[in-house]
This record gives sequence, C-alpha cells and structure tokens, in this order.
Amino acid sequence: MAGWIKDLIRIIPDYPKPGIRFQDITTLLADAQGFRRVVDDLTGPFEGAGITHVAGIEARGFILGGAIAHQLRAGFVPVRKAGKLPAETLSERYSLEYGEDALEIHADALGAGDRVLVVDDVLATGGTAAATVTLVRRTGATVAGCAFLIDLRFLGGHDRLQDMAVPMQALSVEC
Repeated sequence: MAGWIKDLIRIIPDYPKPGIRFQDITTLLADAQGFRRVVDDLTGPFEGAGITHVAGIEARGFILGGAIAHQLRAGFVPVRKAGKLPAETLSERYSLEYGEDALEIHADALGAGDRVLVVDDVLATGGTAAATVTLVRRTGATVAGCAFLIDLRFLGGHDRLQDMAVPMQALSVEC
C-alpha cells in the first residue's frame, strides 16, 4: 500500500469476521489534506475524459464519488442495495461468499451518450464493481473507467474488471 495512504488508513484485524483485515478509511476521510489528495489523485486520470456522471457504490463510494463528481463537474448517481431507491430501478444480482445480493440504480439515471466513472473505496473480489459496470451498461451509458482507493489484487477483482474491458485507477495496490 502506498506509504502516505497506509499511514492514514486504520487496519482492523478480524473484522467483520476472523481472517479479514478491514481497511477503515474513516481516518483518512477525517484528515483534510489526505482526503483532498485522494480526491485529486483519483480525479486526475479522468480529467478531460468527458465524464458526465460518477456512479458511487454504497456506502463509502458515495463519499468519494460525490467529491469526485464535484471536481469533474459531473452528476452523481448512487448505486444502492436493493430496495433503497424510491423510483423505478434496474437491478443486478452478484455473488457473495455465501449467497447473492443485488445492487440497483434508478432506471432513468443514465442513458446513451453518458460517460460514467464508477467509484468505490476498495476493489476486492469485484462483485459490486462488476454489477455496477453491468448496470451502467444496461442503461446505454458508457463506462469510461473505475476508480478505487485500494485494489486488493490477491482477491481477484482487478482481473474480473480487466475481463470486462474497464479502464481502472487505484491509488494503492496490495498484492
């Protein structure tokens, strides 16, 4: 993990279950300079790419995605767990370690001609990111890229998104 990011992220061992090293970004978010640097660094590669919307994945992707959308002068589209959005939605199921879950976006949130940047804090197995990419594509919009604070490559999400031909940016990579 990049030194400056590692210094600002709290690692919580065995959370939410034994063997998991939870990457708690709340400490980074509370650091004004660190938060600003993260937003600048995640935004940089996509400036001038014609991004019209940022799709932030619930919940920490809302925090990063909102700030990145503001910086790119783009709209923000929340990607939520099933049943949380009030209007007509599109839904995409994805696999979890023990079962399935689903993500949703409003059916009218995006359309042809929109260029979308998908944002989340951590890329792990890639289930939520791949479901979000699929949802965005189902609207007719183009996925211009994905941006993550941390890419846990050893969990396979990076390869999964590469197979979907999605450009990616991550500030910190753990192999």
